Parts: sequence; C-alpha cells; structure tokens
Amino acid sequence: MTIGAIIIGDEILSGKRQDKHFAKVVELLGARGMTLDWAQYLGDDRMRLTAALAASFASGDIVFSFGGIGVTPDDHTRQAAAAALGVGIVLHPEAEREIRARFADETTPQRLMLGEFPLGSAIIPNPYNRIPGFSIRRHYFFPGFPVMSWPMLEWVLDTQLSHLHHAVARDEQAIIVYEAPESALLDLMNRITQAYPQASLFSLPSFGGEGVRRHIELGMRGEPAAVEQAMAEIRAEVARLGYEWAAR
Repeated sequence: MTIGAIIIGDEILSGKRQDKHFAKVVELLGARGMTLDWAQYLGDDRMRLTAALAASFASGDIVFSFGGIGVTPDDHTRQAAAAALGVGIVLHPEAEREIRARFADETTPQRLMLGEFPLGSAIIPNPYNRIPGFSIRRHYFFPGFPVMSWPMLEWVLDTQLSHLHHAVARDEQAIIVYEAPESALLDLMNRITQAYPQASLFSLPSFGGEGVRRHIELGMRGEPAAVEQAMAEIRAEVARLGYEWAAR
C-alpha cells in the first residue's frame, strides 16, 4: 500500500512559513507501523493542483493533503479535487450540521461554503472548531493548521485505516563503516540490492568534522528476514574489505 502526502501553500514555498506536516505524518505513520512513500509540495495554483490530484487519484494511493480547503480566493484544493474527479461541489449535509452547530444563529452562506465538498465525499470531523475536512477516493483533505489537521489525521488513521496498522512486518538495521568511500562499497551495495528485493538498502555518508570520524551509515529496511540476512552479508564483506565498523 503506497502512501503519499501533498502539502499545499504559497507561504511554504516562499519560506514565509515552515512546513511541519511532513515530520508529523512520518511520526504518526511510524507509530502505527506504516510508512510514507512520497511527498509533494505545491503552491496555490488551481491548474497545477488539479493535475497533481488527477495523477494521485489515478494511482490508487492513499494520500493525505494539507491546506487550501478554506473559502478565500487563494484556497483551491476543494475545487481542484472536484475537477480532477470530474464531479461537482455540493454542500455536504453532515458538514452543514457541524457548521450550524458551531455557529448557530451566526451561520452565514459564506460559512456554509466551508462544507462544500466534491460530490461523493465523506467528512472528517474537526475536534478543534467543528469545521470538517473531507475524504474521497482514499484521499484525505485537512486544513493547513496543525492544531486542526493533526488530530484529524490521527482520527483517519485510527478509524478509517486501522486495518493497515502494522500490516507489513518491517525491520531496520545498520552499521557505521569508518573511513570508507562509498565507491569502495558500491559493488557490495549493488549485489545486496539485487539479492534482497524484499528490503531496501540505504547509504548515508558523513564527511565528519571536529571530533567525528568520516563514516557511512550502511543499512537495510524492510522484511525482517531479508534485513537480517542482508546485514549479515554486509558485515562480513565490510570486515573482509578491511574497514572498521560498529553497530548503529
């Protein structure tokens, strides 16, 4: 199951605001034995958003989208999602009830627009202020504000996607190889990658610095048995090549 994140907003691309969603998505998924496979940052451009969402809907991926679901002129996510699916936008009855419960006599047509979602959507409850997000076709759309979106994401993970928690056994192991250039280990890396397709190899070089020796963090993540066997081969070959190593 491939999981992606789309993080939307000109303010992030311009550096006016720092994105915090990426790290939080990785954290919340990891706590449930799930992993993020890709992420995309997009500005407030409706055509570009529509194209990106059309591609992600077609992929069948699970996608978490943050930002752009308000009703100001720079919010385009709801309209882009509808256009990508070729459907209209309608006031969702459950969203309307939540909005009216939130604002009571102060409910206005403009506030009700916050509950207009692509036809066929379900709502995502918002415990902060009752203005819901929405989901459709395994895509989950949240506000850009972390105080709202993160509890909403946890609700999705624990109610809509709980069957995916720890569904795939995963392990990660690594060693620190000292004073070795990556080029000297490239044949080993290629051989291990070919031999163990159930796991992914990673190589993270560090050039060292004051009090830190130059080293490579070399490891595997994926199916536990494959990781164990691959790491045994990596340790043996690194030792044979004469490089000092230590467990991470």
